[in-house]
Amino acid sequence: MLGGVLAGVVLVAGTGWAVGTRLRSPADEAALRRPPRPSLVTSPVARKKLTSAIAVSGTLAYGSPLPVTLAGVVGGAGGTDAAGAAAGGGAQRVTRAPRPGTVKEGSVLLEVNGRPVFALRGKVPMHRTMAPGTGGADVRQLQAALRRLGCRPPSTGVFDSATAAAVRRWYAARGYRAQEPDLAARRELETLRQAVRTAEEDLLTDREALDTGRDVKPLTVKLANAREDLRAARNALAAEKARDLSPEEATRLTELTRAVRQAEEEVLTAAQALAAAKPGDDRTLLEAKAAGARENLRAAQETLAAFDDEARAGKTTRLAGLTKEVRAAEDAVATADQALRRARRLSPLRLKVANGRRDVAGAKAVLAEYLKTYGVSVPPGEIVFLPALPARLDEAAVRPGDAVEGKVATVTSSSFAVTGSVDRDEAKLLRKGLKAVLETADGATFPAVLTATGKDAEPADAGTDGGSGEKKATSPFGDAAGSVPVLLTPTTAKGLRDAVGTPVTARISVGATGGAVLTVPVAAVVTSADGRARVRVALPGGGDRVADVEVRTGLAADGDVEVTPVRPGTLKEGDRVVVSDA
Repeated sequence: MLGGVLAGVVLVAGTGWAVGTRLRSPADEAALRRPPRPSLVTSPVARKKLTSAIAVSGTLAYGSPLPVTLAGVVGGAGGTDAAGAAAGGGAQRVTRAPRPGTVKEGSVLLEVNGRPVFALRGKVPMHRTMAPGTGGADVRQLQAALRRLGCRPPSTGVFDSATAAAVRRWYAARGYRAQEPDLAARRELETLRQAVRTAEEDLLTDREALDTGRDVKPLTVKLANAREDLRAARNALAAEKARDLSPEEATRLTELTRAVRQAEEEVLTAAQALAAAKPGDDRTLLEAKAAGARENLRAAQETLAAFDDEARAGKTTRLAGLTKEVRAAEDAVATADQALRRARRLSPLRLKVANGRRDVAGAKAVLAEYLKTYGVSVPPGEIVFLPALPARLDEAAVRPGDAVEGKVATVTSSSFAVTGSVDRDEAKLLRKGLKAVLETADGATFPAVLTATGKDAEPADAGTDGGSGEKKATSPFGDAAGSVPVLLTPTTAKGLRDAVGTPVTARISVGATGGAVLTVPVAAVVTSADGRARVRVALPGGGDRVADVEVRTGLAADGDVEVTPVRPGTLKEGDRVVVSDA
């Protein structure tokens, strides 16, 4: 009985307590719903280094992408096969596609209709066929490349025979034949040669008709005879000049010389007889014989001397006569030639012969001009000049069997790059050479540098259609909102190869403090009406007491700003500055 009473008392007391805790007076309810008393929101003053950076999102790729297009046909017109023969007038089709990898100078990028497309280093684009006689900067560039490849052509800037020979050796060393004149060109050459032969034959026929004409033939014979007479007269004069005596004079000279010798012998015999006379011999007779012999010698010598004078006079007379005959023959030739010319001028066939001469000269001139460009040539599509080699063939745009109509491949440098875009306002803070940090998706970081902004940062094929140079409707680099493309280059290649093609975030540093500085949240800085910046520092002891501290602001980054108190000691690390009054 007592236990039941106690249980009831406990139950009643518990129920009363529960009810009492849930019942409040109106004053209590109002107090519970009253908003808390406002207090200051503060943040501590920190000392740290600030770095202001602009974030750029992009994809890591190989740098300097460049579309590769062919400047024209590969091979002859319509393409040629590997032997250089015409392959027909169909489309040019890829027979060996470009292969991704390293592209070295002189290597074959691809084959079109069995013909090679070589890669050479140079800044002047391939834009025409290089044939004999072609000259310019592109030819000089080709000669420089061939010298680097060991073929050693001259550096003349003209595609001459030595350059053609170097091209032929270069192609042969790589298993190809240089482009020789095709069938159409060879036919054209033969046609031009036949035109020269025909013109010469027609001229010869007209000349023969003119020379055998009734008014011209006698004069032609007369001129020929006059020329023969002149030739004979000149030969006779030359012969006379070459000899001293005529045959008769030579015989006479021999006789006179013999008489002088005989007289000399008689003088010697008489002198010997006189010397050998003995006493009693008749010396008078011997002296008379000696005197007679000396007289005969004197007479013979005088006769010989007189003959010399006569011979010289005779030679002079003969030369004068022969010279006169030569002059007369020359006059006869001139007269006959003038008469023949006049007859030819008046002949109806004269105009035909003159026209024939012009036809021959014209045909020869056309043939000579054609031969200047005939021979080994380099078609415009068989060389691709790239600004820098070795390069990296990043992707092939064609496959075997595709028609060559635009871009065939894309080449890049072996270095890495990140291309992205920033707002125009942010772009104003950027300048070439700023340092940056690349962060990959897995958190790895790599140092980089800002290489270019604006148009200089766009890839070579950005905004163009298939490498043709025509603008697309839209471009991923720059838009109507005013974004500006930027290009960043990693300063190290280690560890980046596996990240090619993955998205990265680049942070470009546009400013930094020299070291750790006092920083506060940007929201803590208040500008007074006089333009001076200040912060409100919470005073110790709690409550809402604050002190205004005038500061000079510096670099702002990541929501914080550098501050320097105008009065030293009024602001220090650890102080709490008011961010908000709420």
